[in-house]
Amino acid sequence: MKQSILMVTLLTASFLLAPNAFAATSEVTWTDYKSYRDIDEGNDGRKQFRERTFKDLEKHFAKLAATLPAGQILKIDVTDVDLAGDTHHGGINRTRIVKEVYSPRMNFSYQVLDADGAVIQSDDVVVKDMSFMSGSHLKYRNKSLGYEKKMLDDWFEKTFKEMIISK
Repeated sequence: MKQSILMVTLLTASFLLAPNAFAATSEVTWTDYKSYRDIDEGNDGRKQFRERTFKDLEKHFAKLAATLPAGQILKIDVTDVDLAGDTHHGGINRTRIVKEVYSPRMNFSYQVLDADGAVIQSDDVVVKDMSFMSGSHLKYRNKSLGYEKKMLDDWFEKTFKEMIISK
């Protein structure tokens, strides 16, 4: 009796401790990143900023993918990035200026694969948010890449609305 209670407790704890163990995952590829329109911070080292930006966006894609059905894989192949704002040269100091005319944009292709590796859905997309500064609520107001994350949220919700699992 004690063993069966212990077994049930351990099984329950393992499911509670690893709720995302069976969630969908994502894989992101950055194709020909040296030709991207705008992946420059300004004063920060270009390579460091690019790596930090890619890592941040990969985490965001993983967060979005986790809302898809278990066992699915969201594969993203990014072919261009244009961050919100623009980097202007001002002597040795370069600063990113964010204005409405410098809207965020990403070009990528995606595939959603089922657990057996079969393609469920795929497309080549250009995602942009021309009104990125006019929203009354920015979910990522104090986060890096907030405009880009909001743009990706909107695309994901619109594209996968029938597949998203509420958490």
